[in-house]
Amino acid sequence: MPLSTLPINWAALQNGSDIRGIALDGVAGEIVNLTPAVVTTLGKAFATWLAAAVQKPTTELTLAVGRDSRLSGPTLMQAAIAGMTALGCRVIDVGMASTPAMFMSTVLPDFACHGAIMLTASHLPFNRNGLKFFTRSGGLGKGDIARILELAERGDFSAAPSPGPVDHRDLIAAYSTGLVQQIRQAVNHPETFDQPLHGLKIIVDAGNGAGGFYASQVLEPLGADTTGSQFLDPDGTFPNHMPNPENEAAMASICEAVVAQGADFGIIFDTDVDRGAAVDHQGRELNRNRLIALIAAIVLQAHPGSTIVTDSITSDGLTRFIESDLGGTHHRFKRGYKNVINEAVRLNEVGQPAWLAIETSGHGAMKANYFLDDGAYLVSQLLVELAKTRLAGKLLTDLIAPLQEPEESKEFRLKILAADFKSCGTGVIEQLQAFVATQPDWAIVPNNYEGVRVACQMPDEDGWFLLRLSLHDPVLPLNIESNVAGGVTKIAQRLRDFLTPLADLDISALEQA
Repeated sequence: MPLSTLPINWAALQNGSDIRGIALDGVAGEIVNLTPAVVTTLGKAFATWLAAAVQKPTTELTLAVGRDSRLSGPTLMQAAIAGMTALGCRVIDVGMASTPAMFMSTVLPDFACHGAIMLTASHLPFNRNGLKFFTRSGGLGKGDIARILELAERGDFSAAPSPGPVDHRDLIAAYSTGLVQQIRQAVNHPETFDQPLHGLKIIVDAGNGAGGFYASQVLEPLGADTTGSQFLDPDGTFPNHMPNPENEAAMASICEAVVAQGADFGIIFDTDVDRGAAVDHQGRELNRNRLIALIAAIVLQAHPGSTIVTDSITSDGLTRFIESDLGGTHHRFKRGYKNVINEAVRLNEVGQPAWLAIETSGHGAMKANYFLDDGAYLVSQLLVELAKTRLAGKLLTDLIAPLQEPEESKEFRLKILAADFKSCGTGVIEQLQAFVATQPDWAIVPNNYEGVRVACQMPDEDGWFLLRLSLHDPVLPLNIESNVAGGVTKIAQRLRDFLTPLADLDISALEQA
């Protein structure tokens, strides 16, 4: 039976600007929908889509394929290769790689691929996998993914007279060499140019994902002592902790390791290395608002007055820091890393310089690096500044000394029970806006691009909250921050009183406030 006639819900595989699915059995209630046969068809669909985009026959395309440490990775990667070579494409198998490196395969002269596929599902559980696609213009958008899935569902492909060739190349070595050269040149150490990190102990936590290379192929050539680095070996069962800088256990692990090892700096990556975070010498995490503040300070040194684009849940203290202390402009946009990146690109196109786009999750993209969300590149910028401040007898964290951080911060996920969850969620937000208008000490924050953000001005609240509709799920995420102890609970109580009578809404999460 042709694959296109099987009961596959192709559209359900779309996850924003990439594809994700269940690749392995082993989790109750989760049925495999990302099979080798499906991935072979997706390989054909991508090659067909790309051939039309670049106006070349598939037989003239060169494509790279890589994967993270997931258990299903080797099998699914071979399936993708089979699909593309069936249409005559030349394919470069780069083995284990990072998502940012896969984009770089399209711009590095020694690779010069027309496109690339990364097999990854980021920080999701072991049984998941997915595909991220790149061209020389960057990562694909939602519309592109939808078109590829349409081609896959149609299943109308023209096989080449003979399969395309497959080469095997070490992309990570070339990618790492580029990072090493950039760091050396940026630090320009007056005594140890080749080893600007000599004398620094820097440990890496790769979470058994694909980021272990950073210790041996980037830090060590730069002279750093990486003793004490942990979970560098790829293991798709993720036996130690989730490879996710937002995961509390993961961050606690690297913080504890930095203190135990007496390290100067700690680095943690997610599975496919498009996100990263750091830890200072005292074991304090440099993540979320602190990470944004730090990289913003670095960017604004080089590009005074630049706009910093972030997602919607960043703190008021971060805005004050960027605008009052650093002299930049904080443009708080929508959640979703592609939304943040695309907004920065748009601002530059209309003449408003924006050199940094970064989401609270750690997806950070810089104009100087193709607006690619690259955790290793982002961390490398921190290392450059770490070396420079050390030469000046200062600490890296001196850069964010004025940053005012909230006393409390919490996210609650309110479940929508209605079948048409988008209409229901939109209705709740509209009713909340009307309610806020009746509250003398609450005020809707202007220039908000999703949901409703409210400033809470009572002394025992002193903070803000944001209620928005999830991008994909029947959920209303509610973020609350306060500058006083107990403030989150006070704000949550008032919201609970308003939300309780509303139908089709499960607000039990607020009981934790």
